[in-house]
Amino acid sequence: MNIRAKLTVIFFSIVIIVLTIICVSIYFLSANYRQEDFYRRLKNRAINTAKILTEVEEVDAQLLRRMERNNPASLPNQYIAIYNDKNEERYSSDGTNVIAMDSALLNRIRQHKEVRYAYENFEALGFLFTDRQDHFTVVAAATDVYGLDALRNLRNILIVTFCVSMVFVSILGWFFAGKVLSPISKIVDQVGNITEENLNRRLDEGNQKDELSKLAHTFNRMLERLQSAFASQKNFITNASHEIKTPITVMAGEIEVALLQDRDKEYYVKILGSVLGGLKGLNSLSTQLLLLAQTSTEQPDKHFAPIRIDDVLWEIKDELIKAFPAYRIDIHFDLALNHESLLMEGDEQLIKVVILNLMDNGCKYSDDHQVIITLDTNHRGFITLNFQNNGVGIDPDNVHRIFDPFFRGKRHRQTKGFGIGLSLVRQIVKLHGGDIRLESAPQQQTRFSVYFPVGK
Repeated sequence: MNIRAKLTVIFFSIVIIVLTIICVSIYFLSANYRQEDFYRRLKNRAINTAKILTEVEEVDAQLLRRMERNNPASLPNQYIAIYNDKNEERYSSDGTNVIAMDSALLNRIRQHKEVRYAYENFEALGFLFTDRQDHFTVVAAATDVYGLDALRNLRNILIVTFCVSMVFVSILGWFFAGKVLSPISKIVDQVGNITEENLNRRLDEGNQKDELSKLAHTFNRMLERLQSAFASQKNFITNASHEIKTPITVMAGEIEVALLQDRDKEYYVKILGSVLGGLKGLNSLSTQLLLLAQTSTEQPDKHFAPIRIDDVLWEIKDELIKAFPAYRIDIHFDLALNHESLLMEGDEQLIKVVILNLMDNGCKYSDDHQVIITLDTNHRGFITLNFQNNGVGIDPDNVHRIFDPFFRGKRHRQTKGFGIGLSLVRQIVKLHGGDIRLESAPQQQTRFSVYFPVGK
């Protein structure tokens, strides 16, 4: 069952239940009112008859019967009987017992003061009547012809109205459900026309006030994120393919040239050294791409353990100095710092990637190949690492893109690199719940500040 049919059934059920309650309530309230009104009129007629019989000496039973028969206010099939305390009949409307009467009934009336009951087509009422001298038991009965006829007519009207309402409610419910779902159908149609080739299309947000407008607005924001993700992915694949293809093409070209004719040993050694260098670069690129892919997932694998950040700094410094003796790496921190303030929770291998990239970039892109690292724990709950160097700096137009994968500023394109390091650094820092900030200007100092939460 589709949503429109479900809404129609729900709407139909609610309206029919409410309509049923209303119709049944009207019928039973009307029936109760008819009964109360009939018994009230019947009792009044019986009281009037009893008063005439007991209070007017000139009126006997025979005259009273004649008066009652000729009274236009009498009820249909009206019958009134009056008994004394000895259960002797003092008066009856026609002289015969139209309804069954016995001493048990009379005693029950005296006990309860008033008794209502039905007998065949009659509705009867028994009650006590007291005059100035004696007590009487009065039994009155009649047929409420007009009241019952009106009640039957009301019942028929309600039944017909209920059946007609069921038809109209079904039709109106179907159109109502369609009207409610039309904006959703419109959104579904618009969404169905959006593919990876036209992610720039957006849904109509309508009046921007109701829930469907909020849904369309939220979906449009999701489309923007998807479009950005697709663009980033496409750009990433394009750049990664280019970066991988370039060294492979160079190595293949060198090997093809070497195979054109016989060469001396020194030439082959040179070619093999060049190919080896290209393979190392390719291996480094693939490693960085793999790390970037792993850290960019929504739920990357985390292998966190307590780490002393100063130990990592010294270890990476020693590795870089051995690989690049011209590098100058100065580490400054307060000797008064305790063990707890230098401890953090993290993946040691990933933290080493962050520090290695920032140290290497600091030396690589500075005129004197020097980077100054300051370790600070003054920020509440965070360890701060500042990497500062003196170089040509970063253009203001490039600052907001410096962490994008494969992006390299115009001034640094001649320097060997892939443009992945800083984007990888940012992903790793975010993975550890930290932050990284950049302060730079052309021909001035460049400083990267990394913030890691202090471990507990």
